[in-house]
Amino acid sequence: MALASGVLLGLSAGLSPGPMLALVLAQTLRHGPREGCKVALTPLVTDPPIIFVTLVLAAKLAQLGPLLGIFSIAGGVFVLFLAYESFRSSPQETAAPTGPPGSWLKGIVTNLLNPHPWVFWLTVGAALLGKAIAQGWPVAAAFLFGFYLLLVGSKVAVALLAGRSRHLLAGRTYRLAMRVLALLLAAFALLLFRAGLRHLGAI
Repeated sequence: MALASGVLLGLSAGLSPGPMLALVLAQTLRHGPREGCKVALTPLVTDPPIIFVTLVLAAKLAQLGPLLGIFSIAGGVFVLFLAYESFRSSPQETAAPTGPPGSWLKGIVTNLLNPHPWVFWLTVGAALLGKAIAQGWPVAAAFLFGFYLLLVGSKVAVALLAGRSRHLLAGRTYRLAMRVLALLLAAFALLLFRAGLRHLGAI
């Protein structure tokens, strides 16, 4: 049961539209599927401290509104920067990107400043993981294994599929694809700003 719950939640989180999925696609189109896969793998680095902190602070959820607000606004600023990068990308970057891709750093910063993992682990994740731990560490391990197998695996699959069609993107098609991704990232940034202002009680 714990494994099945982890699989379903991981697949849902992995394929849900958001800054991370958009970044996976953007890095894949700009630098190739290997860089998109690097972004997809970053939750394995960023989530352990998020899980630890949220399990410790879960009992004080009602007091965390301002903290989540700050994370949301900071995340919005960073995602807006990623949108700008994607918008100004040129077709030549597909064949010969200039400068290091920075996929690990971009993925890590995006995920740490994205309030969605924090909210998930403070609410649903903490409750399910706590219940699994109560049943034994093997049950908890099964839940986490299923969750991250599908969370990361689905994003890796997206990067590989996008990479296979990457050579078809050239000229106006590439520019249009990157600008659509830029608009998606900008939209997510605005959602993060709104969530942050709500958590801070500004709206």
